[in-house]
Order: sequence, then C-alpha cells, then structure tokens
Amino acid sequence: MVRPLDGITVVTLEHAIAAPFCTRQLADLGARVIKVERPGVGDFARAYDERVQGLASHFVWTNRSKESLTLDVKHPQAQQVLAQLLESADVLVQNLAPGAAARLGLSFEALHDKHPRLIVCDISGYGDDPGNPGPYRDKKAYDLLIQSESGFLSITGSPEAPAKAGCSIADIAAGMYAYSSILAALIQRGKTGQGSRIDVSMLESMVEWMSYPLYYAYDGATPPPRAGAAHATIYPYGPFAVGDGKTVMLGLQNEREWAAFCKVVLQRPELATDERFASNTKRVANRQTLQMLIGEVFGALDAEQVIARLDAAQIANARMNDMHEVWQHPQLQARRRWTEVAAPGGPIPALLPPGATETFAPRMDAVPALGQHTDAILVELGWSADAIDALRREGAI
Repeated sequence: MVRPLDGITVVTLEHAIAAPFCTRQLADLGARVIKVERPGVGDFARAYDERVQGLASHFVWTNRSKESLTLDVKHPQAQQVLAQLLESADVLVQNLAPGAAARLGLSFEALHDKHPRLIVCDISGYGDDPGNPGPYRDKKAYDLLIQSESGFLSITGSPEAPAKAGCSIADIAAGMYAYSSILAALIQRGKTGQGSRIDVSMLESMVEWMSYPLYYAYDGATPPPRAGAAHATIYPYGPFAVGDGKTVMLGLQNEREWAAFCKVVLQRPELATDERFASNTKRVANRQTLQMLIGEVFGALDAEQVIARLDAAQIANARMNDMHEVWQHPQLQARRRWTEVAAPGGPIPALLPPGATETFAPRMDAVPALGQHTDAILVELGWSADAIDALRREGAI
C-alpha cells in the first residue's frame, strides 16, 4: 500500500524528544528520515537509560524507522555531505541551540534560493525568529523548565506542592505542532511549489495547551487551584479510594449524571436534591463534605463493585493503571494495537500509531544503531570506499 509520505525525504539534526518525536511520526507515514548524529556519541537521548535491552526508553520511542548517519557538521567535508543530502531533501528539521543552524548555513534564508522547495522546521524553547528573537531566545529550555514557564506547574500537583507531568509534555506538544505544521507545509507546497519556514516554540506550544486555565483566570480572576488528580472546577471528578485499597477515577459532567450517581452508585437518591450539592458550583464549594459521603459508600465496596455501579449509572470511570497494567491493557490487546520492531538488541514491542486506517500500514522499521547507515548513505551520494575511509580517519563521520 502507498503511504502518504512515500517519496518524501527528511533530513534532521535532532536530539532529545521534540524533534525526534516529530520526525518519527513523519517516518510512520512513509517518509525517509535521515538522522544526522554526532560521531561516537550520537543523540544524547541514547544515554538516558538502558531499560530496553540496553537501549534508552526515550530513544526507542522516538527513533524507529530512521537511518542514522554520523557527521561532525562542523567539519568541512561533513558539510559537503550535508549539502549533498539537501539536494534531494524535502524537509529539514533541527532543534539545535538557537542560532546554531544559521551559523552552519542551514537557515531557511540561506537555503531557500538554492532549494526553493525545501521546508525548514526549526524547533526551539522560546522561538528562533531572527527578526523578532525576544528576550528569552537564548535561554536553555528543558521540558520541566517550559512546564514551569508556561504556567503548567502552577495548576498541577497538590495544594501543598506543584508536580511536573510524568512524561515530557512540553517536548511532546512542540513535536506535535512541528509534525502537523510540516504536513500543512507539504500540502501548501503542492499548491504553490514553494517551501516555507516553520518556527515552533516549546513555550508557545504549551501555552496553547494552557488556554483553558488562562481563560479561567481572565482579567485578573482567580486561577484554578492545584487539585492533585481531581478536577479543580468540577466535582465529583477524579480519584476515589475504595475498600480493597485500589483507586477508581470517575467524572460527572451534568446534573442528570449527578442524579444517577446519587441513585445508582451511592444508593442515596435524596442527595440529588440536597441544597448543599444542588449544582456543580455548590458541590465544589462543599467538596470535603461530599468527599466524606462518597468515601463512606466506596469504603464498603471493592474496585470491581464500584466500577459496576458506575457503569450501570453510565458514569464515566477508569481504573488507575500502572505501567505493567497498561502493557496488558485488554482494549489494546483486543484491537491488536501492539506489534514488534527490530532494534540493535533484538525485537521490541511497539504501539501502532494512533489514527488507524485501512488505506495503508504505518511504517514500523528498526530503531537504528548509531551510524548504522552512514556508509550506505555516502555510497548513495557517490562517495567511494576509500573516500569514506578517509572521512572516518579525519573524524568527519
């Protein structure tokens, strides 16, 4: 089956999560992704841990289906190789330090005249627009720091202390906007014949995701409080302990569901018309009292009994799974969402990309070893075996 991005070549100077997550998704759709890595070291995310048969968990997640080419991009002959790659590239992605790509001659402005169809996507912490850099352009921007700058930490955690997201949410946000923006740029190029520059900021990506709490605090209003895993402005909504020591998540959205919750789940229908709980605003105001009432009922039941009642009342609910339970999740198993991909240490499981379609199968190729494809790519570009050996002796590859 023909994949949407078959025939598209992406050259990427990337590390960590944001850019690799973007380009891996382009590879899922069939793009050829050539990952340029530093000789001997590679993407520093390779060394985050050794959890997956000696490989890093972040790296295997964001780098399957790519070709690894080692290049010292500051070496003159390595720059020649990079120039050759760009001759046939459709997209250049980079998340180097701000200004680094421009110093290497890899800015959109430097490349556009020679490669008018090339799409250049620059991913940075705070934005890297030469015409409007802003005061934060050169600040280092790790995921946790952007979670903090964007206000995410101010609304996440307990009332006593903030808590970061357990996954790299700021990197993921930037990677997703880079991915969707590149797809849009490819469509636009099909209409105009011209490439374009995409400037993706981690901060702006996260602030977009923070729009609900921003508007909630509009015009000086009180921001939503940190409420742990509960909802800051809807109740009951969040985690509740049950009698067997487990935790059940549930969420109510309207007064009809509140009445059903009282009648079927709590088996106390009179609470539905109790003046203390007669609207969501009142339930939030009387949260502690209502929590005690719910706790009395749930404490006499186990998790399966609580979930059965919630299902009978058509109240949204979920188990609070740990990672081991997610690996075995019955819904993922039933939908056959797991496959295997090759890796240097042997095959590993991989989740098929969301967005299932019958028109094509996503590309699910191997996680590359560092520099695994260097020689093959150079041969493809016309370099002889002797010339490749010379590049290696000089440290260019």
